[in-house]
Amino acid sequence: MFFEYPNLLWLLLLLIPIVALYVYRELKGFRPYLLVPTIMPWKSRVGWWSRILMHLPFALRCIALAAIIVAIARPRSSSSFERTDTEGIDIMLAMDVSTSMLARDFTPDRINAAKDIAIKFISERPSDRIGIAVFAGESYTQSPLTTDRATLINLMKEINCGIIEDGTAIGNGLATAVARLKDSDAKSKVVILLTDGVNNSGEISPQMAAEIAKTFGIRVYTIGVGAMGTAPYPVQTPFGIELQQIEVQIDEELLENIAEQTDGKYFRATDNTKLLEIYAEINKMEKTKTLVDSFPIYKELFMFYALIALAALALELLLKWFVVREMPQ
Repeated sequence: MFFEYPNLLWLLLLLIPIVALYVYRELKGFRPYLLVPTIMPWKSRVGWWSRILMHLPFALRCIALAAIIVAIARPRSSSSFERTDTEGIDIMLAMDVSTSMLARDFTPDRINAAKDIAIKFISERPSDRIGIAVFAGESYTQSPLTTDRATLINLMKEINCGIIEDGTAIGNGLATAVARLKDSDAKSKVVILLTDGVNNSGEISPQMAAEIAKTFGIRVYTIGVGAMGTAPYPVQTPFGIELQQIEVQIDEELLENIAEQTDGKYFRATDNTKLLEIYAEINKMEKTKTLVDSFPIYKELFMFYALIALAALALELLLKWFVVREMPQ
């Protein structure tokens, strides 16, 4: 056992003057008294055990004070060791939020399927820093790199189509993700770019963004989302929302080139199951391990001493109220 704050144990020296003052007051008779004509009614009750009980509350108070001091010094123990592996990977999820992501060839639609599966991916990588970038006609960072899984998942849930100007700026989306990773010192830097369309807006071309990613050693996995041929798309009509079949247009050649240029890989997801399998495959591929040496497993012991203090104070009160006050002084 050792103490996190051993210097606090010097406070135990306070017990010396406290005990000395108590003894001095007892010897000098600094105690309340009452004059009575005779002590005969109490004389038979006076004995060695009563003397002990009279001083026991003070002893319990000293024990409580000592236990509190020991507790705040934070006693700990270390007895066992473990070895662990950490991933050492920074990952940015670049997600298309253009209105075409509302197509219902996925369940319930592309955007919600992508969010649900991304959340599952995030939950399975507790050791990595993960961030989110979204893009449509423009792009922005939804979350910087973080290990705060709860916040990251909540921010992922808040993503919806129509929150920014419509369009598909693949280059801007990739560039935004790369900007968040370029200064990272992680052993592996990865972008997972998901889109269902063709680049048709933005100031940065996808080729330039891929070149920047390559320069900074960032690997890009690209995912094309959409069924083969056509997909049902909700359209507002005078009679309400109706599903109309629209042609699925994904620039697979561009996505393949981006992945190839950055030493990544291109995937095509045609339904929820396939998208889930893609994230699982990426999850397996990105497993750069860093062995961490043995480290001690600490056990906190302050609660034991806190309970001792609580028990001593409670017993002191019980003795003072129900035993000592009924005894002759």
